Amino acid sequence: MNYLRVAIAQISPALGDVESNLEAHLSYIHEAREKRVQLLLFPELSLTGYNLAERSIEVALWKDAPSILTLAQAAGEMHVVVGFVEEGAAAQFYNSCAVVHQNEVVYLHRKLNLATYGNLEEGKYYGTGRCVETFLIGGPPWRGSILICADLWNPALVYLAALHGTTILMAPTSSALDSVSSEFSNLRGWDLATRYYAMMYGMPILLGNRVGVEGDMQFWGGSQVIDPFGNPIATAENESEQLIVADLDYELVRRARHQLPTVRDSNLALVAREIRRTEEYSGIPPVRKTK
Repeated sequence: MNYLRVAIAQISPALGDVESNLEAHLSYIHEAREKRVQLLLFPELSLTGYNLAERSIEVALWKDAPSILTLAQAAGEMHVVVGFVEEGAAAQFYNSCAVVHQNEVVYLHRKLNLATYGNLEEGKYYGTGRCVETFLIGGPPWRGSILICADLWNPALVYLAALHGTTILMAPTSSALDSVSSEFSNLRGWDLATRYYAMMYGMPILLGNRVGVEGDMQFWGGSQVIDPFGNPIATAENESEQLIVADLDYELVRRARHQLPTVRDSNLALVAREIRRTEEYSGIPPVRKTK
């Protein structure tokens, strides 16, 4: 398992059409299997489309819904990451990603940092996830973590993923031109952020963005596989649907983390102390452990 073949399906989901999107997912899974891919990443909300607003509850799925299990069966030995609107307990709805593998859902991530700025309104429609976790991809040494789109714009979440032992980070996104403002370049911002995080923490990053148009939102694509030194090793064309494939070597992770030991030198005790001190100064109640 020192070598891992990964792929990103850069697609244009049909808004609100789960059945059509499911067929597209199955087609890309088949193509990835033919290319002997071991880890396949789809974009954020790949089964539903992004700009759903009030339609979110119409397309919401339980994590064990038939369409999710169909993908789990098709995945076989591959680990496949799909995005969807999840309905959880007590009629709560989330922007989620499921990892399917060998007929089951083996991991679930709920978006933590809901984008509610610019022309983005996720906070009006979705609940917030509560934790950063990891999962094994086949077995050591590859331990994956998922941060959905704006999750990566909270640097502390990437830091936590790295400290939890992540050796490959997946970033499914639905990034549109001018979604923040006309002055903020999403294309340049994502390239800078992902290359920086990969280099800083010595971990490959899969940036899986979508393409297509929804209303006044134009999704630009530009999906990338970035090595642990911050170098793109596979890049999709902007604005076209395609599958990109790359081979990752764990030896590069070892070398990158040996040369720049950011994870080793993270000094978690110092960070935890300073967070507590900040809470005291700001009047924010400290987080209490629950039994």
